[in-house]
Amino acid sequence: MHSTTLGRTGITVSRLALGTMMLGAWGNRDHEDAARLIHTALDAGINFIDTADMYSAGESEEIVGKALKGRRDDVVLATKVHFPMGSDPNRRGNSRRWIRQAVEGSLRRLDTDRIDLYQIHRPDPTTDIDETLSVLSDLVREGKVMAIGSSDFPAEEIVEARWTAERRGHIPFRTEQPPYSIFMRGIERSVLPTAQRYGMGVLTWSPLASGWLTGKYRKSNPLELNDFRRDWISHKFDQSEPGNVRKLQVVEELIKLADEAQLPLSHLAVAFVLSHPAVSSAIIGPRTLEQLQDLLRAADVVLDNAVLDRIDELVPPGTDLNPADADYTPNHLADPRLRRRQG
Repeated sequence: MHSTTLGRTGITVSRLALGTMMLGAWGNRDHEDAARLIHTALDAGINFIDTADMYSAGESEEIVGKALKGRRDDVVLATKVHFPMGSDPNRRGNSRRWIRQAVEGSLRRLDTDRIDLYQIHRPDPTTDIDETLSVLSDLVREGKVMAIGSSDFPAEEIVEARWTAERRGHIPFRTEQPPYSIFMRGIERSVLPTAQRYGMGVLTWSPLASGWLTGKYRKSNPLELNDFRRDWISHKFDQSEPGNVRKLQVVEELIKLADEAQLPLSHLAVAFVLSHPAVSSAIIGPRTLEQLQDLLRAADVVLDNAVLDRIDELVPPGTDLNPADADYTPNHLADPRLRRRQG
């Protein structure tokens, strides 16, 4: 397993990171089987594990904590805060009040005394970034957190956070975690260049585009969605969306390209993500041991320029095949009151 330095943190991480969103009620409910999956990843050379407090309402963190017994010091452990953890409106977001509570909950569930990378899961338009960076900086200075990062932040908010850190004496975000795949290339336009400019590590998620780039979803196959895809991300498969119809067309072309390159489509997809010079590590999120073992083989795949050029023809650089797939829409676009002058 190849490794690299995570931005300018000085922390060495594997080029593949293990994402654990599918461990727990959202995916694999068998804790012992999930622990075997984690141990297999570690034995294969993955030293980077990413989770979040909201994954299966904390169950994913609990699974990771139990699985790392006796191996914690060998792992770069990342988790995230932002999404609701209950019905209380103050148990969510990026406020000092909530982050203080949330980090203690994550430390308890992970059964550890520190988090190597603590990430803000999404921007929060109701909270001043100065407040968020202030409490995160306190946690770093207290030794509860080693480094801090953002996730799904637009380029302009990454810049604002960096300027705020410099002017207010806070510790800056050291990493960004955006979605990135052959189907979701929008971050190439500004997010990745901005991260490079500031020396940030980039750990990307969903290299398989929610399963589209496994070859499972094709014109010849009816779309059969599991509970997670049906309940949480059904819009990414809705065939009334022209962008999703386009996915079916492009998948067929990509399967042909992968066959010519003598690769499974999943390996082509992961290798594409790792080919970008801004990307430190790609998060894979297997639900089963079989899925993990398949994706581990993608770590050594290097795509030549001819293959990358063909991918560029199918999905042009800097574009999202289906813009409706975006997991974060800035408030000034999502809220009509902020983009319409009332007469």
